Amino acid sequence: MKYQKIVNEKVQCEICPRNCKLGLNQSGFCKVRKNIQGQIVLESYAYNTGLAIDPVEKKPLYHFYPESKVLSFGTMGCNMGCLFCQNWHITKVKASMDECEYAEPEQIVEIAKAYDCKSVAFTYNDPIIFFEYALETAKLCRQEGIKTIAVTSGYMNSEPAKEFFNLMDGANIDLKGFSEEFYSKNCLAHIKPVLDTIKYVTNETDCFVELTTMLIEGENDQYVEKECEWILNNLGDNVPLHFSAFYPQYKFLDREPTKYETLFKAYETAKNMGIKYVYTGNISSISTSTTYCKNCGKPLIKRDGYEILENNLENGECKFCKTQLDGRF
Repeated sequence: MKYQKIVNEKVQCEICPRNCKLGLNQSGFCKVRKNIQGQIVLESYAYNTGLAIDPVEKKPLYHFYPESKVLSFGTMGCNMGCLFCQNWHITKVKASMDECEYAEPEQIVEIAKAYDCKSVAFTYNDPIIFFEYALETAKLCRQEGIKTIAVTSGYMNSEPAKEFFNLMDGANIDLKGFSEEFYSKNCLAHIKPVLDTIKYVTNETDCFVELTTMLIEGENDQYVEKECEWILNNLGDNVPLHFSAFYPQYKFLDREPTKYETLFKAYETAKNMGIKYVYTGNISSISTSTTYCKNCGKPLIKRDGYEILENNLENGECKFCKTQLDGRF
């Protein structure tokens, strides 16, 4: 396997910035990459915690083939240590393989074709840790004309990131909060590798990127302006930005769910600072889930949750003023 080396008689995994050094039969922080006979082995390869047919809007991707179907799947484990994890039951627990569905990459592609899915999404847990499984699946998808989507924290080393994202057509990258303190305290990670990944994928690949920040009141909602400033300075004003609501999970059970007012304040801040496409998620609001033309301001795609109520696009352009909408259509 690539992205490993011997360090002081241990095998160092070089997929993510944790760079875990593993003794014989030892697993990494992610719980699924293990030193077996001196090689890093992905124990979860082809073992799924579930396959589902979703609307692409659920990822969330609002500018990537709207209304199309996507085959979603994930495995188990994670390289992040988020105390507020919404999928902790598969990311924080070393699940038994007996509890999973087995599907080789070829089977994933056949299922996607059988259900007329335009895309396959690597989601639920972070595809960074099931790197080999995701890549083999992505290569087969490319051969069959099926798009690939990564839903990821972006906590990845630069070399594997190049190989990974050059096989992805779309990505939603989770920017968990715009502060090193938040990342180190609540995610047991660091923000710089995430920002480096976002800049690389947005500016140097053909992968279409949308960003999501789940707002937790009193933890990361105070950094919205700083986050938007970084986005504008490093990515431009056309990257779609989703602010989603937090619900108490895992070790944040004592926290309050995010109020709509908090999401709307972030939405207004981002819009007023000049970001063209801003959305709220995990909460019902048609006005802040709608895509507006960046030129004439008219509603292009009106949404209620994941349902599209109105579509005013013609060949990817605003039907009112003919301005091209940024994205893939």
